[in-house]
Amino acid sequence: MKIPRIEDLTLFVRAADCGGLSAAARALDMAPAVASAGLKRLEVALGSRLFVRSTRSLRLTMEGERYLAYARNVLQMLEEGAASVAQASAVIGGELNLSIPSDLGRNVLLPWLDDFQGMHPEVRFRIRISDRLADMYRQPVDIAIRYGEPEDSSMVALPLAAHNRRVLCASPAYLKSHASPKSVDDLAAHNCLRFVLGDQIHERWTFHRKQENLQITVQGDRISDDGDLVRRWAIAGYGLAYKSTLDVADDLRAGRLLAVMAGYKGEAAPLNLVCAHRLMLSPAVVALRAFLQQRLEAHAVLIQK
Repeated sequence: MKIPRIEDLTLFVRAADCGGLSAAARALDMAPAVASAGLKRLEVALGSRLFVRSTRSLRLTMEGERYLAYARNVLQMLEEGAASVAQASAVIGGELNLSIPSDLGRNVLLPWLDDFQGMHPEVRFRIRISDRLADMYRQPVDIAIRYGEPEDSSMVALPLAAHNRRVLCASPAYLKSHASPKSVDDLAAHNCLRFVLGDQIHERWTFHRKQENLQITVQGDRISDDGDLVRRWAIAGYGLAYKSTLDVADDLRAGRLLAVMAGYKGEAAPLNLVCAHRLMLSPAVVALRAFLQQRLEAHAVLIQK
């Protein structure tokens, strides 16, 4: 037996309630011929006549009487299911599979996510911490917080900190034993702490001065695919780091790191909330984005404009 179409079940129930196929067709804004075809299709699918028809009336057969109760139940359950989904969609809750970067994630975002859960206890987090981009089609990740625009143009990227930039910095101990660089060319004489961005070493550092974009390929004795480790190396005095201002804002404020080459503006490093489709933007995700935007604005007072 074929599974009946929902629209045919709706037509059948409405025809029984209205006492006529024409009245049902008008109520459903349906052409009479389309309504007649739908009823016939349902009867063929069931292998039974549901109505006894005459030129002036329409009455249920015994099989139609029996089937009407089931059809009503099916339509009612579908309506209740749709209402349940709509209600759940309006609640800030559910599980969020979230991918966050190493440095910003551990040192800044995790305490904020605790606060967000305190405000919305129905939210459950499953968190992946990595500087490698998550495959959001293959891995169990709903949303990701990442620097830069996604390479896949089909992804949805919503700004969290659009004006964030990188800042060149080092510890007071390192600068005490090494002359602070004044220009891009001076970086050749320094140990530059590099990190892996995606699948490549981020060793071509870009700076902006007046109307110029200046690039230099830097060298150093330490490379990591973990941004937090690069920050720790910088604090320990092992070299210069070219970090997102958001990552090192607290270190700059506390004096653990000092910004250098003040006449140069670091390259843009916008922070975005990324998801595979706009349908992923549940009330919980929308609320989380607004919450993080507010916290990031207060956190990043040192961002270079």
